[in-house]
Amino acid sequence: MAFLIPVVIMAQENVINLLIGTYTDTGKSQGIYVYAFDTVSGKLTYRSEVPTDNPSFLTLSKDRKYVYSVNELGEGNGRVSAFAYDSSTAKLRFLNQQAALGDAPCHITIDQEDKNVIVSNYNGGNFAVFGRERDGRLTEKKQVVGHQGSGPDKSRQEKPHVHSAIFSPNGKFLLVQDLGTDQVSSYPYDVTADETPVSLAEVNRVTLTPGSGPRHAIFSKDGDYVYVVQEMKPAVTVFNCHEGQMQQVQEITMLSEDFTGDDVGAADIHISPDGKFLYASNRGDANDIAIYKVDQKSGRLSLQDHQSVGGKGPRNFVIAPEGNFLLVANQYTDNVTVFKRDFTTGLLEDTGIGVAIGAPVCLVFDR
Repeated sequence: MAFLIPVVIMAQENVINLLIGTYTDTGKSQGIYVYAFDTVSGKLTYRSEVPTDNPSFLTLSKDRKYVYSVNELGEGNGRVSAFAYDSSTAKLRFLNQQAALGDAPCHITIDQEDKNVIVSNYNGGNFAVFGRERDGRLTEKKQVVGHQGSGPDKSRQEKPHVHSAIFSPNGKFLLVQDLGTDQVSSYPYDVTADETPVSLAEVNRVTLTPGSGPRHAIFSKDGDYVYVVQEMKPAVTVFNCHEGQMQQVQEITMLSEDFTGDDVGAADIHISPDGKFLYASNRGDANDIAIYKVDQKSGRLSLQDHQSVGGKGPRNFVIAPEGNFLLVANQYTDNVTVFKRDFTTGLLEDTGIGVAIGAPVCLVFDR
């Protein structure tokens, strides 16, 4: 039996957990699901689930002991929930819940010190800051920051629609993407400030192409560049970023030259662990991942290819920590698909591996 032990240990080391957020109002799912992901084979295996309403976006504390979820509901019912998380058993235990203080909370993130949680309220047109207790529970709100304005498309941009917020790599700035106003706002952030960590005194705002609808964003590893995916255009805009000040470098389409569809809807954006390639998902009639090469000197992007996602509505995707796989949550076909990623070319290959799950819309690895 002794010679079998290293094999078992190796197998365990190759497995990490994937947390999946869903839309439960479809009647197809119950809440948050946890699957084991084999980082060598790409296989997914069910482990556990916890019921909660419309957990459409998740974030994991840096110590990996707590999970925070939005509960994307309207009519004053938007919530944010806290869960204790045990990665070894894949179990989630509900801790507490707070009102999101805005309708349709759609994005959530946590600062580098695990001190505060930021919730973006899409229909509320604001974002809210919540503190954390030592046991992981959420405190009552510290701040609520509302936006003003609108955009040219009155069917989608009749008012502010805050869609996401991300921290700069140094943790000193919070970038907030507002689909309704076509703006990205950079707020100074002080993690040591107990009551008002987000400063409203020196906010730097940049306006993107009118009617483009900025949705999600991601920084380069060094923090010199930020990449914003525009839901309504769809395109990726590149900014040089220095101490919270942003200057546009490039705007590049997500569509192929032969695209003939009418419906578009860009969603998510990620950079490979080595920083050499960027990926962005497009829904609508495209249902693909746009693949870009990143110029390491200028930060500019060059479009390499498109990969069909094997489903419809790729609202969210994630790259495995080792960079060898990319997984896509296809909201409208109720499946998660697994793609092998080439380290040299950045291109994706459909593995044929996947799982059926109702309305998956957020994927988070636990390491």
